[in-house]
Amino acid sequence: MALRPTWQGHLRLSLVTCPVALYTATDSSGDVHFHLINPKTNNRIKMIATDPDTGPVDRADLVKGYEVSKGEYVLLTDEEIDAVKLESTRTIDIERFVPEDEIDRIYWDNPYYLAPDGKLAQETFAVIRTAMEKAGKIALGRVVLATRERILALEPRGRGLLAYTIRSEAEVRDPDEVFDDISAAKADPSMVAIAEKIIEQQSGPFEPGRLVDRYETALKALIEDKQKGHEPAKVSEPEDTNVIDLMAALRASLAGT
Repeated sequence: MALRPTWQGHLRLSLVTCPVALYTATDSSGDVHFHLINPKTNNRIKMIATDPDTGPVDRADLVKGYEVSKGEYVLLTDEEIDAVKLESTRTIDIERFVPEDEIDRIYWDNPYYLAPDGKLAQETFAVIRTAMEKAGKIALGRVVLATRERILALEPRGRGLLAYTIRSEAEVRDPDEVFDDISAAKADPSMVAIAEKIIEQQSGPFEPGRLVDRYETALKALIEDKQKGHEPAKVSEPEDTNVIDLMAALRASLAGT
């Protein structure tokens, strides 16, 4: 089955434009999803939209509302929201090129694939992609996804482009809010030296095949066991490292015990 694009529009580099389609680069179809079940009847619970004053309401009659003060909302229809036209709703306009290492990793968000949309777009897309590849930098543009304008970071990947949404500055919290309470005391150099050797022992190439979601795997095994009528095994919590035994724990780790 062909992938359905998340967004369709145009990619523009100065006066050069071509139709493109944006596709999600990740697949969550294999994730474990749960439903709320009434254990007395084994029926799935249906969530019914309810007005606290009048009772159940047909979802087709509902509109979106933005709370401006406690209990006071500005109501908006889908048509009114769609009427807010930004150029980025239909065009990814490349605004500038920046070095990749200048974008802090905390700003990188969700990955997408960007490809030409239709045969007529192939040549123009190839020109833009090749020029970007030779530039050796990350292109920044804008696009509206799910009613939000997002910054896109674009880079060549294979015959297409890899696109990442970039978080805005307002979305990123100041690390000092969390890190200020961390002690400024220096770590014991001898312990650090052992930890460095452990890191060296465990160093190796990045292998995506090793990145398995063990929690998802365990959930699926649990579901399979429950189907067979088996009791699930209990997992014990790991104990915190005792500060007094930290050096012993480091040495034992280095020895592989």
